[in-house]
Amino acid sequence: MIARKGTTTGGGAARRIDGDQVLTWICVGLPTLGLILFFVYPMVIVFVRSITDLDGAYTLGNYTEILNSAGFWRATRHSMVMGLSTMVISVVLGFIIAHGLHRCAFRGKWLIRAAIVLPLLAPSLVQALGLIFLLGRNGLVNRFLGLELDIYGFWGLMIANTLYALPQAVMIIGASLVLLDARVYEAAEVTGATPSQQFRDLTLPASRFGVLNAAFVVFIITITDFGNAAVIGGDYSVLATEIYAQVIGQRNFNMGAVVGIMLLLPTVAAYYIERQAMKRQQSTKAGDTQPFVPRFRPLRDLPMAGFCFAISAAIVAILSVVIFASFVHLWPYDYSLSLRHYDITLAGGYSSLWITIVISLMAATGGTLAVFLLGLGMRRISEKIARPLQVLAAMPAAVPGMVLGLAYILTFNSTATPLYLLYGTAALIAIVNFYHYHTQAFLTAMTGFRQLPGAYEEAASSLGAGMGRVAVNVIAPFIAPMLISVFFFIFMRSMVTLSAVVFLTTPELNVAAVTIMRLDDAGLTSQAAAFSTCLMAVVMAALLGMKGILAYYRRRKPFETAG
Repeated sequence: MIARKGTTTGGGAARRIDGDQVLTWICVGLPTLGLILFFVYPMVIVFVRSITDLDGAYTLGNYTEILNSAGFWRATRHSMVMGLSTMVISVVLGFIIAHGLHRCAFRGKWLIRAAIVLPLLAPSLVQALGLIFLLGRNGLVNRFLGLELDIYGFWGLMIANTLYALPQAVMIIGASLVLLDARVYEAAEVTGATPSQQFRDLTLPASRFGVLNAAFVVFIITITDFGNAAVIGGDYSVLATEIYAQVIGQRNFNMGAVVGIMLLLPTVAAYYIERQAMKRQQSTKAGDTQPFVPRFRPLRDLPMAGFCFAISAAIVAILSVVIFASFVHLWPYDYSLSLRHYDITLAGGYSSLWITIVISLMAATGGTLAVFLLGLGMRRISEKIARPLQVLAAMPAAVPGMVLGLAYILTFNSTATPLYLLYGTAALIAIVNFYHYHTQAFLTAMTGFRQLPGAYEEAASSLGAGMGRVAVNVIAPFIAPMLISVFFFIFMRSMVTLSAVVFLTTPELNVAAVTIMRLDDAGLTSQAAAFSTCLMAVVMAALLGMKGILAYYRRRKPFETAG
């Protein structure tokens, strides 16, 4: 009796272990299959099309034609100049604002933080719209001051790109400043170091990796952005608009693929350097860092506060003028308030906004589940397998949205694959939105997994719980704040993305950001402002909802969370 009972128990344990192994490989296999089908495969297709001529033969003639094109080199030069200029300005401004927020003492910092995040709540082209309403030929500044500013071209595009990239620079550099140990500064004061010496010898060297990281993130954002260039770039062509012209204007997909590959080269190089800087920054993080509490120094803090509030006011002004213009009866001649522009005359009206909400919910739900399963499975596989999977999961961040969108239209608009059934569906747009932001979502989820104490899983397993029950009852509740953040991050970015979806929309299936661009192209600028206002309201509601849910969850959670 005892022997049979022991045998039965051992067999049950073996079956449970086998079940856990099967579940592990399902958790790893499904997200990996998704990455292969919806990221690796489309990128291979882009490369193949770039070396294919109109007759289907493989050749390098496409590259020869592009490299001999004056228009391509002009767009490349413009992109590099724009990227480097925006990078320098954004990093300098970002460092000053981050230093003011984390190393200075003055009131109202929450207002600055709120203002800095505003550009992330709208498509990039909304910055350009705001600049046109403010500084354009019929803008408020020109009308009331009698100036004749021309905001289209290099200067307008640089300002718009700087405003859009600035939040990223502030957040990244701010994260590096938070890591500085207050005890080091206390020791410096004891030895008689002046504040300027502390800044030169302690703050600047310790934040160098954060600054480098921010620089390359801004560079990638700038040279791959399409929205601002399409609205305010004018004759200042860049690589993103060159791809759009080849694909939409000339229907030359092979040449579009070549330009996409050429755009991919600097972004991959910049992404590699940025990841190396991030690793260096993380390796310098101390586990027992004492947070720095700044003391008020009038000569330093008052000018810093004035500068930070001035930049914040500029951001608020540019977005506020978009909202104001949406209520003006006839810009710029009749400033009486009216709701007439909210009656969208473009075909479909507000249907694209509701479709975008549905698509974003699909992307957020499926994406959150995918990164959770992948993180769960990677905890239980060998390092030899987990390491290449981590590299694969991080690769989408190096691919510009325009290139990924082009890859999707080349891949899924072909009847040679069963995946053709996805073309023209909301599901495909949801998929491209998720894989466009897959890296950020994956890294956020992995942060939660790394914070999970191994003792929790060991205790549950010792009580006989299998992998599925541990995942549902232990892991998911612990990292819930991270999963909530991932869900809302994907939802909000999916709501405002333009470059990744501009090639995938159809007359029957449109999204909000593309609708704003088409309203502006049609000369319905005030209606574009009205649609932008509605879109920003949805994203703002999502942001407030995320903060509310996280606050409620932390109050109700019985043990310390991962957030």
